[in-house]
Amino acid sequence: MPLIAPSNPDYNRPIELAGGVYWVGFHDEQSGSQANPYLVVDGNEGVIIDGGSRSAFPKVMIKILQTGISPSSIKALVYQNYDPRLCGSIPHLEGIINRPDLQIISDESNHRFIQHYSETATFLSLGNIDHELRFSSGRRLRFIRTPYAHSVGSFITFDEQTGILFTSDLFSGYMSHWSLFLELSGACKECQSLDPEVPCTQDNGSCPVWEIMQFHRHIMTSERALRLAIEQIAHIPFSVIAPQHGSVIHNPGDIILICECLASLKGVGIDHVLGDRPFCGLGNIDPIRERFGKASP
Repeated sequence: MPLIAPSNPDYNRPIELAGGVYWVGFHDEQSGSQANPYLVVDGNEGVIIDGGSRSAFPKVMIKILQTGISPSSIKALVYQNYDPRLCGSIPHLEGIINRPDLQIISDESNHRFIQHYSETATFLSLGNIDHELRFSSGRRLRFIRTPYAHSVGSFITFDEQTGILFTSDLFSGYMSHWSLFLELSGACKECQSLDPEVPCTQDNGSCPVWEIMQFHRHIMTSERALRLAIEQIAHIPFSVIAPQHGSVIHNPGDIILICECLASLKGVGIDHVLGDRPFCGLGNIDPIRERFGKASP
């Protein structure tokens, strides 16, 4: 289902991306704080994806209510990693949804952290639900694991009905000039200079592609983890990428360009820290042996 971006979106209200999928996020120009929680509504059932931090709850909840859904119709909260920017509002959501069968869905390894926010919801791990959630209508959300991108339990969510892929921190970026819908210029698409140290400034003082790449260099754990995640994504028949931070990517050419950049990105996470440092076997621990008086074997 193609997404047609509104020409003048009102960020004070929820924005329907397609077929019952709403952006219910926020952007604070003064602080630069920005996040993209999403609400999927199907009939009289709702699911929130990466609901946001504690401080973001009032802004997010107002937009959820503006969609017209009753909070008690929300049956599940999906958390694609355990970052407090996603999970911090769980106690408030549980209180206002107020249903005994509310489910929190995430990877089992994430539950170890998320459980400290929750008081009443039932926890379901991806493996226990066959990596999918179904609405009463049969509409399906599929969950695809992307380990160590950036946490061991990270995953992404695909809405088969709309073709929207919710990618959490993958494809995210902290944008200097933010808008919900990414629109790369012709010059940006033709640019061959993606210097990791120097962003292009020919358009408006910032380069969204460079900002996305820098985000991944700092947030993702390694080049291998990022490439595995991109390979996983390549097999999903999505048409729109909806990340947790930054902009929704919906133009086919923009999707291809950014996927190519991320698939070949160098200096990610620990690979940036270590560079070309050589390793001695499994790691040189001779200084530890010497400190405790034991000779090398």
